[in-house]
Amino acid sequence: MPPTPGPPEGKRPTLADVAARAGVSVALVSIVMRGAKGAGAGTRERVLEAAREIGYRPDARARLLRSNRSRLLGVQFGLQHPFHADLVEGVYAAAEPAGYQIALSAVAPSRGERHAVESLLGDRCEALILLGPQAPAPRLAELAAQLPVVSVARRLRPAVPGVDVVRTADDEGARQAVDHLVSLGHRDIVHIDGGRAPGAADRRRGYRTAMNHHGLGDRTRVLPGGLTEEDGAAAVRSLLGDGPRPTAVVAFNDRCATGVLDVLLRARVAVPGEMSVVGFDDSHLARLAHISLTTVGQDVRRLAELAVGRAVERVEGDGAAASGKETVIAPRLVVRGTTGGIQP
Repeated sequence: MPPTPGPPEGKRPTLADVAARAGVSVALVSIVMRGAKGAGAGTRERVLEAAREIGYRPDARARLLRSNRSRLLGVQFGLQHPFHADLVEGVYAAAEPAGYQIALSAVAPSRGERHAVESLLGDRCEALILLGPQAPAPRLAELAAQLPVVSVARRLRPAVPGVDVVRTADDEGARQAVDHLVSLGHRDIVHIDGGRAPGAADRRRGYRTAMNHHGLGDRTRVLPGGLTEEDGAAAVRSLLGDGPRPTAVVAFNDRCATGVLDVLLRARVAVPGEMSVVGFDDSHLARLAHISLTTVGQDVRRLAELAVGRAVERVEGDGAAASGKETVIAPRLVVRGTTGGIQP
């Protein structure tokens, strides 16, 4: 007797379709799919084979909703930030072994943070992991009153009740960049600022601290900048006039540094021969062979693991896990092709 055909094309297979294919009851298919007792080995194999043949997959989300759990971690990220894309990949890798799924919601020029977060709340996420949030402290406190919140890559001063923080020591990263350039003989080192972006104040402070440490306080120069290639390009154009040029630039992040490199290339300023450039993040952009950007690396895997671990601990701790904890990760300098000694 030929097997019973599966569901119509384009229709998602159901338990009833598996039951019809295997010639058993829907209740028995449910027992097999739940891994419960009550089905013999032969029947269990026949049901699983029928499910494979018609492409049936259990709806884990529906099952969790029936149990009043979603096991979803909501992740807000910036669509235009390569570093956030690296972090999202790390969050996926850390969440799956913990038994959680990820719901993503992007922040874009046409879609603000509030919209992104409300979407995650509508998905019944059990915790929020916010990558580089710029929301004011009262908004973060409002969210933390509803569910566990972990802020990644942003220092919160003062601390926000209920919000955990996982971040890199941004000031130390900027100091490492300046120390590296000074070791190569540079003295006129400019910093392109990140404005009000998360981490910008710490990186600005780290740059100034390092310049003062090396006796270069009178040469400290901070240019208005931002997070994008356009911000870096605009800042470096102001350095290419008739006056003396700096020999090195520490950019706010890798995107900003890429804009600097583009302008220098078009102006035929040799990098690193005439001007060295350092970024921040060690995003996949910095690792492209034709860019080969010296940068301050953030430990993406560790940041993601800590953020997911903290979120899960808060969700499953029944209130026992203390909130408001801050974990700071050390950065590391990654030397590539955009820095070198001063040529005579």
